[in-house]
Amino acid sequence: MKRRIVILGAAGRDFHNFNVCFRHSPGDHVVAFTATQIPDIAGRKYPAELAGPLYPDGIPIVPEEELERLIHEQCADLLVFSYSDVSHHHVMDLASRAGAAGADFLLLGADSTMLEARVPVVSVCAVRTGCGKSPVSRRVVKLLREAGLRIVVVRHPMPYGDLAAQRVQRFATPLDLDRNHCTVEEREEYEPHLRNGTVVYAGVDYEAILSRAETEADVIVWDGGNNDTPFFRSDLEIVVADPHRAGHELLYYPGEVNLLRADVVVINKVDTAAEKDIETVRRNVRLRNPRAQVIEAASRVEVDLPERIRGARVLVVEDGPTLTHGEMAFGAGVVAARQWGAAELVDPRPYALGSLCQVYEKYAHIGALLPAMGYSPHQLAELEATIRCTPCDAVIVATPIDLGRVVAISQPSVRVRYEIAERSQLTLAQVLREFVAREKRVLVPAGE
Repeated sequence: MKRRIVILGAAGRDFHNFNVCFRHSPGDHVVAFTATQIPDIAGRKYPAELAGPLYPDGIPIVPEEELERLIHEQCADLLVFSYSDVSHHHVMDLASRAGAAGADFLLLGADSTMLEARVPVVSVCAVRTGCGKSPVSRRVVKLLREAGLRIVVVRHPMPYGDLAAQRVQRFATPLDLDRNHCTVEEREEYEPHLRNGTVVYAGVDYEAILSRAETEADVIVWDGGNNDTPFFRSDLEIVVADPHRAGHELLYYPGEVNLLRADVVVINKVDTAAEKDIETVRRNVRLRNPRAQVIEAASRVEVDLPERIRGARVLVVEDGPTLTHGEMAFGAGVVAARQWGAAELVDPRPYALGSLCQVYEKYAHIGALLPAMGYSPHQLAELEATIRCTPCDAVIVATPIDLGRVVAISQPSVRVRYEIAERSQLTLAQVLREFVAREKRVLVPAGE
């Protein structure tokens, strides 16, 4: 008899695990995906054109809250955990719910879900959301390009719209973001690469994405997300850790998997973290992965109009996933407010509208900050209205994108940018020089 499987997901890793491990497996039948973390995913279907001939009606996506009912009604034998940036306690709580309902519980190993590329792959992942992985990815791309190599970035999935239309997405200009109706979260990850002239691939079907990406790259940079493991087998695994959440590198799944696999660990934000917390991360890396090379880096914050901050009452808009999934109590916007002498952080919570109220209820640690939530046009309108209604002298926009392109900001605003600056003897430049030398038999710089 076929195993009847439920895949626990959040619109990304779950689809990849299905595509790679179950889509063509005649001995398995996936009865449903569950959904959490991301709004407006549940109630839809993984479409038949992506699910394959074994699933002519597609696969339903149901809320994770209905898990026990789903197990019993669908006679599910096996639950496959397939999302990321959650505590070990959270994973085992789901395993307990599965066991109590009579189902087995499975964590797929990294090797089971990694695809093999025909070109070398450098992966940049993290132990938590909000560690500062994106600036590290951009630095890696810059250094490899300076070596004369053609670089394509493949980004961890964020397919929150029309899944069939998002099967393979290629972004080369900012106009591609508009054409693909990208969410704020997608724009935050893609736009900085596009500004630097780097092509970005993303979507749903990463076998098809890899096939396309490797035709125009000497090296693929896997730009990970949500502390997930890479979808592609990597020749160099770089993992970013955050001393502002010291100890989390051992407490979250699959962030700890990334730490244990890492060839290089970048301990970021050493300029703003306490020395005791930096030492905690150093010690945990030494104890759990002594073979890893360690780089320490500052997260250098810059603003375009610092005079608008000094002495002002400011509303700080931070990167959404950093505050929500990443559980950070502050981000680069707060650092900028402190560094340039803001008089007060204005609390937006009394002015929050609609789904933003629910975000504050679910993530109570956020406090007097506004997460840049924008998973739908309706939520973008709520974000815009919340900003407009919050009485402040200036808005500090600390998302990686020009937020003013997607919402109207009536108050004076300040954009925050942040890049890494290595502070250790070992640097990414040295690591990547060694990588290029090691892979020189298969790396032929563009034009040669």
